Amino acid sequence: MRSCSHLSAAAVAAVSTTGGGSAAGARRTLLALSIFTSKTSLSPFPVFPKTRRLFSATTTVSAATTTTTTVEADPSLVRHSLLLERLRARHLKDAASKPVQGRSPREERGTAAAAAAVSGFGDLGLTEEAMGALEEMGIARPTEIQCLGIPAVLEGKSVVLGSHTGSGKTLAYLLPLVQLMRRDEALYGMLMKPRRPRAVVLCPTRELCEQVFHVAKSVSHHARFRSIMISGGGRLRPQEDSLNAPVDMVVGTPGRVLQHIEEGNLVYGDIKYLVLDEADTMFDRGFGPDLRKFLGPLKNRASKPDDQGFQTVLVTATMTKAVQKLIDEEFKGITHLRTSTMNKKVASARHDFIKLSGSENKLESLLQVLEPSLAKGNRVMVFCNTLNSSRAVDHFLSENEISTVNYHGEVPAEERVENLKKFKSDVGDCPTLVCTDLAARGLDLDVDHVIMFDFPLNSIDYLHRTGRTARMGAKGKVTSLVARKDALLAARIEEAIGKNESLESVSIIDVKRDAIKAGRTDQKGKTATLVKSANQKTTHGRKSAQTSGRKTPATKSGKAMQLNKTRKSVAIVKPFRSSTSGPKRESLNGKKPVDRKYSGSKPTKSNSSVSKSSKSKLSVVGFRGRSSSSTREPLKSR
Repeated sequence: MRSCSHLSAAAVAAVSTTGGGSAAGARRTLLALSIFTSKTSLSPFPVFPKTRRLFSATTTVSAATTTTTTVEADPSLVRHSLLLERLRARHLKDAASKPVQGRSPREERGTAAAAAAVSGFGDLGLTEEAMGALEEMGIARPTEIQCLGIPAVLEGKSVVLGSHTGSGKTLAYLLPLVQLMRRDEALYGMLMKPRRPRAVVLCPTRELCEQVFHVAKSVSHHARFRSIMISGGGRLRPQEDSLNAPVDMVVGTPGRVLQHIEEGNLVYGDIKYLVLDEADTMFDRGFGPDLRKFLGPLKNRASKPDDQGFQTVLVTATMTKAVQKLIDEEFKGITHLRTSTMNKKVASARHDFIKLSGSENKLESLLQVLEPSLAKGNRVMVFCNTLNSSRAVDHFLSENEISTVNYHGEVPAEERVENLKKFKSDVGDCPTLVCTDLAARGLDLDVDHVIMFDFPLNSIDYLHRTGRTARMGAKGKVTSLVARKDALLAARIEEAIGKNESLESVSIIDVKRDAIKAGRTDQKGKTATLVKSANQKTTHGRKSAQTSGRKTPATKSGKAMQLNKTRKSVAIVKPFRSSTSGPKRESLNGKKPVDRKYSGSKPTKSNSSVSKSSKSKLSVVGFRGRSSSSTREPLKSR
């Protein structure tokens, strides 16, 4: 009511200033006022708090200017202004509720939380102990996955943390887990016990275990907890001695952890936090049985009514639909937290594709790419698909006086560790690391240039290989040598990178299948076009024949085609019969065989040509078969 009184007073004042003469001027004034008030206080619809007003004004009318003059407003103008306001409100409502295309609402909420301004790790709920560890590492600002993961883990949720390689996922779960263990000590009086860890981190490779263990040791300098590493490739006795001492966290590979459990060196009783690092590799590369064997007792223990259960954190840089389905089946109700860069190229890396025609030497092409990069002082990794290819590249580079170190499955674990130390060392000339996909996952290396001598078989391996460079926002370069057989997959990946699209589930098999389907579709389209044109010609010929009263060209052409077919059949069948049964008839009767179908008919020019062709074919068959005596003599001599 208060706004209505302001409207009437303003209308009267406007009419009085215009002299109150013309009705048209009064209507224009009322229209302007109605549109203005519909945007402010007279609107029957709520004002959205996220929308900003273009202007604001306050209407003040003194008592001296108020008169008893009244002007009737045009109802059509009021209805028009209300309709405009309804349309504007509906548009704003739809724009606010419409999610970004290609993302689920859960992912959209996670991206919005990460995009919020975060001044530092203190805003994420970390304690002073964790902040001191970060300060010692020289890390001041959290990454997107850390903004998403740290609060979720602190709340006790079981989550899947998905982000590109080199984005700080290890700290995203280690910092909150250490803080949760310290909180349990304060609340429940839980202390370190021998053989009874409270947190277990499983990794697919020994190298990744060493990397996670190194980060855990750095955090433990301030947070005061004890972690040990038990992985394959090492001796059991020293690991058993480490487990006999009080321990908080165990970092290891699934097979070696199960081995210690079977021997009684490790007990499930106090495990409350479980981390699966590189979860996509664990479920996709044959670790599934070991994981289920490890999870079985934990799930049985959690099913008891007096047990608190356990919290699970899965970490991955890539995630296919098949692996996601396995994870959702194994861990019911787990929350997926993904960054906007999941399954995409790293923004700070440059990707080059060198297409090889096949005539040039691939090893020489590698040398032309590698030498300029080494001259700039870059650390270079060269990826190969097979062991033989890796050995060939290593031998070729050694012959060209380029220092190399190897990293593949045939290299012993201790030697692989030493080779990585040589590659990371800043003393002397840095060697080139020639490796397979074993080095593509989980290794935190400072690499300037990644060269793919052999192009990977799918986009997931491509993402993991390229993830060795441009880590934590640094710049990097990726060069791929593309052979003809890899051209389709490379073109698909290059197209997705150019459009900044997801590279999920792009493999050479899918690309070839799509190409085959496209070829079949084109062939069907061409066949349908030919049939349609033939039918049109036949219909046109019949119509023209009906109008002229003559026989259709189609029937004539049909008879001609039938005659040609019969002649062709004679030409094909007659030599075949004569080649098999002709010599027998001549030996029995002493006469030439007569074709019953054409007996009694006069010889024509076409028949004579057919007989000539049959004679020539008979001579060839006889030479290949029985009539050649010269070919049998060497057989007798043998």
